[in-house]
Amino acid sequence: MEKIKASVITINLTIALLLCCSTALFAGEKKPVKPSPKDKCPVCGMFVAKYSDWGAEIIFRDGSYAFFDGAKDMFKYYFNIAKYNPSKNQSDIDSIYVTDYYNLTLINGYNVHYVVGSDVYGPMGRELVPFAKEKDAVGFMNDHKGKKILRFKDITPEVLHTLE
Repeated sequence: MEKIKASVITINLTIALLLCCSTALFAGEKKPVKPSPKDKCPVCGMFVAKYSDWGAEIIFRDGSYAFFDGAKDMFKYYFNIAKYNPSKNQSDIDSIYVTDYYNLTLINGYNVHYVVGSDVYGPMGRELVPFAKEKDAVGFMNDHKGKKILRFKDITPEVLHTLE
């Protein structure tokens, strides 16, 4: 009887551990939110719903979010959250989404290939043009005189200054 009780306890602990681990695996993947016609970009003040083909968003762990009219303004906000939202910092971010240029769907902004320096302009002029697939980014870069393809970690405030 003691062996059965010990086995049941072990099984219950294993299940609890698996549930905790699976929850941790899916953390940081809050789903994108659709902006309303009244939502404005905190960087430039534009109404973002008008520019859904370029939209980007940051979703915080507490469920709050910020919408942007393009990846460039999203990065400006990301690098200077204290200016735009003093109650938040980068560690409060749960998810970042940007719109894939070709299929117009929101994709994980951390895993994107961003083309810099192309002849395609977004709502605020020169833009980081996002692609889920590297081959799409390469094709776009060749077709639209892009200068280079960057990943999230490669984008810096200095890169943003080249787009102004």
